[in-house]
Amino acid sequence: MGAFEASVHERLRKKLERQEKTYETTQLMKEKRSEEYDALEEVFDRPTLMTVYELMNRGEIGEIHGAVKAGKESKLYWGTRLDGEAIAIKIFLTLSAEFRKGMLAYISGDPRFAHVKRDPRSIVYVWARKEYRNLSEAYAAKVKVPRPFTVEKNVLLMEFIGENGQSAPLLREAEPKNPQLTYGKLLKYVERLYKKARLVHGDLSEYNIMIWKGEPVIFDVSQAVNIEHPNAKKLLERDLENLNRYFIRIGVDVTPTEQAFRRITSAADVR
Repeated sequence: MGAFEASVHERLRKKLERQEKTYETTQLMKEKRSEEYDALEEVFDRPTLMTVYELMNRGEIGEIHGAVKAGKESKLYWGTRLDGEAIAIKIFLTLSAEFRKGMLAYISGDPRFAHVKRDPRSIVYVWARKEYRNLSEAYAAKVKVPRPFTVEKNVLLMEFIGENGQSAPLLREAEPKNPQLTYGKLLKYVERLYKKARLVHGDLSEYNIMIWKGEPVIFDVSQAVNIEHPNAKKLLERDLENLNRYFIRIGVDVTPTEQAFRRITSAADVR
């Protein structure tokens, strides 16, 4: 067999493998059909559905039980793994022009994502990978965030914070029992993010902090930037101002923003 025939043979073999894989995932979808899968088909395009079915085929998703939250950039579903562990399935919307508009400001300048294709789907895929990586680095730095499991294209799987499909309440909805202690923990998490994970959340407020089992849990970290990003320090200052504004309102004695900023950006290590 010549080089040309071998090349054609290899392309045909790969095409048949792709067709077989598509058939297998489609059959799996039919077997596990439910109202939630029907709802998925109404909302998401075929590449997204195939990604979900691929994750099912790999055993990353056992069941999808219901929708939890819908936003401009993503939809969140409650599911379980094959072992029954609850997971959050975050599906980023590939067709949301409004979502894509603000993405590049947080991607450009981040050395971890230096080469990004500018077509809409590629940007969304990078955004999903960015959240997964930010969660992984924050989790490794002992910051309370949902534990990430895997990401595939525009689908992110992570720990479900809550119970029986009900998300834990936001900080703005459930004032902590010990606000002073909670404030101190959040400042420590912001410092660990900066010094250990080398990240700045960039949009931290009472709207993306949950209270679960008495502990604050930071979420929605897709926009978090590496500390080498040109706007990192400005974003850090804004995060601290947002935290102080909320906790002053509920009577907490806060650390002045400038003082907290100097401590966090100092060279000293953090526990």
